[in-house]
Amino acid sequence: MIISWLVTYYSLWQLVELHEVVPGKRFDRYPELGMHAFGPRLGYWIVMPQQAMVQISINIVYMVTGGKSLQTSWDLIVPSLTGVRLTYFILIFAIIQLILSQSPNFNSLKGVSLLAAIMSFVYSMVACVGSLVKGVEDHHHEHLDYGLRSHTTAGVVFDFFNGLGTVAFAFAGHSVVLEIQATIPSSPEKPSKKPMWKGAVVAYIIVAICYFSVAFAGYWAFGSQVQDDVLVSLRKPAWIISFANFMVFLHVIGGYQVFAMPMYDMIEEHLVVNRGFNPGRPLRLIGRSIYVAITALIGICLPFFGGLLGFCGGLAFASTSYFLPCIMWLILQQPKRWSFHWTASWVCIMVGVLITILAPIGGIRQIIVSAKSYTMFS
Repeated sequence: MIISWLVTYYSLWQLVELHEVVPGKRFDRYPELGMHAFGPRLGYWIVMPQQAMVQISINIVYMVTGGKSLQTSWDLIVPSLTGVRLTYFILIFAIIQLILSQSPNFNSLKGVSLLAAIMSFVYSMVACVGSLVKGVEDHHHEHLDYGLRSHTTAGVVFDFFNGLGTVAFAFAGHSVVLEIQATIPSSPEKPSKKPMWKGAVVAYIIVAICYFSVAFAGYWAFGSQVQDDVLVSLRKPAWIISFANFMVFLHVIGGYQVFAMPMYDMIEEHLVVNRGFNPGRPLRLIGRSIYVAITALIGICLPFFGGLLGFCGGLAFASTSYFLPCIMWLILQQPKRWSFHWTASWVCIMVGVLITILAPIGGIRQIIVSAKSYTMFS
């Protein structure tokens, strides 16, 4: 986790710096920077599919997370009505997203984003403190197992692969960094990279506090039997845990839209340029609603949080967060051989490529194992 945090912190800095690598020109989208680095055609097809995979897979995972968190919150508050299917909760989440998807751009989501950020910090602290309290109680009574979950060599190896992908999934902001930076005004005296980098540093410190506290406290309290989502493992005090799960629900409502924005852009651009649609409200209503509906359907069909994290984290996130910025840095800035940036970029590329190859294998296996005990639309 620490290596991943350092690698992605560095590659994020590279992206923020590359935003205005050509004086007087701004690369407001990830594929635009790719086209500048790799050439117009090749660059677009290297970056666009990978960015699209990141956005779509986050949106699918957020559908599942939103539904599961709302379900857990509901079950704890109304224990007499616990039999409601997960499908219905995912549908409630999807309906909210259909309404929110009509907001025009990133700036119109400022309030939602701020709410999401505060929520994620608060529920992380609840998960951490809740785990610590439970850990203190349990360490007096029962023997916790800190060993490996699997007892076969294959199981251990696949779980390790899936774990790599899960950690990669944690650092997914790179795919929208340039889009967010594009909303900051820029001039030669005050380039956008300065305020953007300040924001990124604050965000990364908060990310570290949230992830590390929850990961370490959760593992200490539950041992190897900890759930994919620590808040699902915690049950007492019911109202606090229910409230925390509801905060997760509110956080992913905002998060979904931030990651969906670049996809809305791509869909609308395609419909206007290639399908002759007129820009306007009907276009926005049709294009965005179809996108939300598709992510909801996939989420309902494959609600395997842990497996999805490992699979998507490895396949898409590792490239856009770990090594794509480094490759572009090497091409555009051409650092001297064996200099700091040259060495750091190559180390990040090697780490990222390994995760991209290994993690999806673990994730696929996890989905297959989970699917054995699952019935469609249950």
